[in-house]
Amino acid sequence: MALPNELRAWALRCLLECDPQAKVAAVAAMAAAHADGSCTLAVEAALAAPDGIPGRPARPELVLPRLVGRRSMVTVEGRAMLVHALAHIEFNAVNLALDALWRFPGMPQPYYTDWLRVAREEAIHYTLLARHLGTLGHAYGDFSAHGSLWEMVEKTSGDALARMALVPRTLEARGLDAIPPLRAKLAQAGDAVAAGILDIILRDEIGHVEIGNRWYGYLCRQRGVDPVATYEELLVRYKAPPVRGPFNRDARRQAGFTDGELDAWT
Repeated sequence: MALPNELRAWALRCLLECDPQAKVAAVAAMAAAHADGSCTLAVEAALAAPDGIPGRPARPELVLPRLVGRRSMVTVEGRAMLVHALAHIEFNAVNLALDALWRFPGMPQPYYTDWLRVAREEAIHYTLLARHLGTLGHAYGDFSAHGSLWEMVEKTSGDALARMALVPRTLEARGLDAIPPLRAKLAQAGDAVAAGILDIILRDEIGHVEIGNRWYGYLCRQRGVDPVATYEELLVRYKAPPVRGPFNRDARRQAGFTDGELDAWT
């Protein structure tokens, strides 16, 4: 895939790539090109949305969340299914970051470099999980998965404020709460490699959610709206899942949530 030298156009081309390994390689190349100054950034340019967003492979088969298979983690097959589910989340997160990078013109330059960082780190997470999945005798696509995260990306494609509020600040933030118990289960099952990968993911995801929180706050200030009331209104308008504990309070505080917010949602 020939890649452009403008950051947002490059991100769009990465987003359209269907092959996971090629997508990961293209994201790495984009990050390297930006780091060495050979990739420019046009923040005001409006880019037309082509067909085929997001690019993803024919497998895994996407099903309703309740139809995604689950097995005990005491078996290799069961652990492989969990690692596959995590790899699918991270693959979607790569697409999510790329979409946030290219879709919204007119944001300050740090917004785009923030989401470039997220795309690069999510690609690393996916690679770590896909590689470990291979040691368990499987590959990405071997099990079914669901697409609920991307559904909210599509719903919020017309408004950067709604995107920041409902994807990183809401859906991705749930991972901060979910990772520690999953890590404990994997460690108890004897999968130290998977547990270590989750340590990396939690560390990075705190920063990713913080980016969403920070740009949500920026857009609320820019538009002169109250962030608390606006957030509650967006949850209802976009039919987002309710925010409920128990919370990983330490991680959420690091990601920019206040104790007042967490207490109100508990």
